[in-house]
Amino acid sequence: MFDSVLVANRGEIARRVFRTARQKGYRSIAVYSEADATAPHVEDADIAACIGGATPAESYLKIEAILEAARKTGAQAVHPGYGFLAENAEFARACAEAGLVFIGPPAEAIELMGSKRLSKLRMIEAGVPCVPGYSGSDQSTETLAAEAACIGVPLMIKPLPVVVGVVCDWLKT
Repeated sequence: MFDSVLVANRGEIARRVFRTARQKGYRSIAVYSEADATAPHVEDADIAACIGGATPAESYLKIEAILEAARKTGAQAVHPGYGFLAENAEFARACAEAGLVFIGPPAEAIELMGSKRLSKLRMIEAGVPCVPGYSGSDQSTETLAAEAACIGVPLMIKPLPVVVGVVCDWLKT
């Protein structure tokens, strides 16, 4: 378990997480850029740490700066909020490697969610009913036409010129 949560975000997002953390008895830790030093989320937190320059690229998007802030403040968990690094598998993995609880999906799930094709294949493997489709590596005219015939109509296609041409030719037959 943990008793402190660093929120790797700013503004109203961070304030909402702090509010819930406080209700649950957790110590809240803010990170902030130089431009956000006097922002309300910084004042709402129990502890705050500066993570860099004014732009997000200099602060909120710097994984090492956030991990260093966690080390300095004694954070045991990290909540990413949303945006910035919330959907970054590398960040989730870095938190885990640093011994921090990442409050969100594991890195592997974030990577999977980032690919429509791979996430659909995983759902099919898990037995979740999915809309039929073709996602194989063979993109030849013959294979695409055969797959379109197996799927039937209505047929939704990704608008790649070669695919559109193949399917249009198949529909004419």
